[in-house]
Amino acid sequence: MGRPPLEVGTHGAIRFLRSTSGWIARTLFRDFDGYTKQVERSGKTKGEAERNLKRALKERAGSVGDGVTSESRINEVAALWFADVRLDVEAGKKSPGTEETYSSILERHVLPGLGELRVREVTVARADRFLGAISSSAGVPTAKSARSVLSGLLGYAARHGAIGTNPVRDTRPLSTGRSKEPRALTAEERALWLAQLEADEKAVRWDLPDLSRFMMATGIRVGEALALYWEDVDFAEAAVAIDYTVVRRKGKGLVRKPTKTAAGERLLPLPSWAVAMLAARHRVALEESHPASSPVFPSTEGGLRDPSNTLRVLREARGSEGFAWVTSHVFRKTAATVLDEAGLSARVIADQLGHARPSMTQDVYLGRRITSRDTAAVLEDILGKQST
Repeated sequence: MGRPPLEVGTHGAIRFLRSTSGWIARTLFRDFDGYTKQVERSGKTKGEAERNLKRALKERAGSVGDGVTSESRINEVAALWFADVRLDVEAGKKSPGTEETYSSILERHVLPGLGELRVREVTVARADRFLGAISSSAGVPTAKSARSVLSGLLGYAARHGAIGTNPVRDTRPLSTGRSKEPRALTAEERALWLAQLEADEKAVRWDLPDLSRFMMATGIRVGEALALYWEDVDFAEAAVAIDYTVVRRKGKGLVRKPTKTAAGERLLPLPSWAVAMLAARHRVALEESHPASSPVFPSTEGGLRDPSNTLRVLREARGSEGFAWVTSHVFRKTAATVLDEAGLSARVIADQLGHARPSMTQDVYLGRRITSRDTAAVLEDILGKQST
């Protein structure tokens, strides 16, 4: 029975021969086309010849898959994979927020926990234990992010032939248990919420009353609302163009970037009370000489407002009782639920929210257990008498 062939991308024993100028190191290397070839390098000394040969073998192994093999360490693969993530961000395929999240998860969890392991050593069982430990110590949302990062870098290794399959795919699902029903503000709660904000000087200074109204009128995300410029508002057509969102980029500060997907780019009609509210704000902006290329909801300096800081002030304004459950997404859910209660289709509501799939809208944003049934007029009467 013949000797089994070398694994693709590996070499056999190294042998040495004397030459007129020093030494020759020689071995057999099984290339990625399946053929076994002799590779040799020379040097003045035996050690130099061996180093030159190993360098050449490493370059050959790296000609496919950036040198990623089953013996590569996770921290090495992570660097290569994350370089691809950065390229996707620069090309607009991924959000800058995704890059920052992945970077944080890598540094805080994945590399400290698995970085020194070799690719072949990350088994399903080991990945499962790792993710379970994060779930227990840092929470399920963090563990889910870690799962995405680990799956991404091991998927990179699998695509380059270092492993047969991605072991993360077979780990146990991460769950917090039964998911909560999406909750929307009822008609009474909407009035109370706005009254509470109007009575809070800091909330008024941060535009939270009008921002809440606008988000309920449109169902857009807070980053999209803060990215809206006056040039995006068409008063004649009573509509707004949602094409951008605000994110913070490391080293660049706040930037206005296109929405993550094509579905996120949309032209939304406005109820008349929202047009009136924007018109009032526009008059003030003109008096203060703010150009068309300035935010509708600006910072105190007139530039882009930080979504994170805005959400922090919102948490302060909601208090610890009554509205402690309210987040910026509640306004989005409220708009979706009012449209749903009026009988609009999931497809129409998904288009309003910027979702490519109506199933996402139905599962996450439609709160069907609201007590008020006075929303048949859809968004026109979402704020009741306050909208007139």
